[in-house]
Parts: sequence; C-alpha cells; structure tokens
Amino acid sequence: MVTQKRGIRRLSSAAAAAGIGMVAGVLATMAAHRHTLESLRLRLEHLEQTAHTQQHTNIANQQRLHWELLSKAIDDPELAEVLDLYEVPVSPKKRRQYLFANALYTNLLFYYRIGNISRDEFFGHVRGIFQNPIVREYWHATQQQRASIANSEEAELGLMVDDLLRQLEEADIDEWWVVGEPPGDQ
Repeated sequence: MVTQKRGIRRLSSAAAAAGIGMVAGVLATMAAHRHTLESLRLRLEHLEQTAHTQQHTNIANQQRLHWELLSKAIDDPELAEVLDLYEVPVSPKKRRQYLFANALYTNLLFYYRIGNISRDEFFGHVRGIFQNPIVREYWHATQQQRASIANSEEAELGLMVDDLLRQLEEADIDEWWVVGEPPGDQ
C-alpha cells in the first residue's frame, strides 16, 4: 500500500509538473504574441508617419512647381496666354494680376492642406485677400474652372469662399473682418 501511495504521489507530481509546464508554455507563447503585436503596431505607426511625411513632401513639391510655372507665365506674356482660361477677355496686365491672385489663393490652399493653418485661419486669410478688387475679379473670372472640380476638399473650400465673397459683397458695413461666420475646424 505504501508503494501504491508513493506511485500516486509521483504520478500526481509529474502531472502537476506537466500542467505547470503547459501553463508556462502558454504564457511564454502569449508573451511572444504580445511582443509581435506590439512590434507590428509600432511598424504600422512608422509606416503611417512615413506616408504622411511623403504626402507633405509631394504637396510641397507640387506647390513649388506650381509657383515656377506661374512665375514663368507672369514674366512672359506669351506663356501667360496659355493660362488665359477666363470667362472674359483680359489684357496682358490683368492676366498677370490674375495669375498672381491664383498664386496667392493656391498658397493658402496648400498651407491649409499640409496643416500649417486651420480651416478658420484659411477663412480669415481668404477674407483678407478678397478685400482686393482684382482678387475678387479673378475669383469671378475663374468660376467655370472651379465648377469643373467636384466632390473634393478643394471644391468644398471653393464653395465656402463663394459664400464668403457673396456675404462680403452684400455687407453694408466697412468692418469686413467681421463678415461671414468662420466654418470651424472639422
């Protein structure tokens, strides 16, 4: 009988050791999986940051190229004729002014797109540049061009500017800086 009890104890000890071993194995496996998941999460964050940085780089390069093209057109009336897509015929002087107005607006648009200014700040800057009658003329002269872009953030901002310009033109006050309700950052 004593031999049987020792055998049972040894069997129970072996079963307990095996159970502890299994639990330890499961815990080690879970720790390894957790480490792998954490590594994957960090890698994904890094890839997202890299993509975001690349997008900003692409936008900055596009802005530089846009400015180079506009500068050439502003400096050379023959090249400026290529960009003459306005609703009404304009003089070479007016065309140069419109090209510069386009550069001003596009610069604000790019600043907003890369996050250098908020939507409210964009609205405030646009409200300021639209105090210039030439910029207003430019905006009206390019209405058809803006109508060709739809379902985009740029189109949405263009509609916001259209509404602001309408409010500025209807306002009976000289305090232009209070005209229009800032959109609030979305």
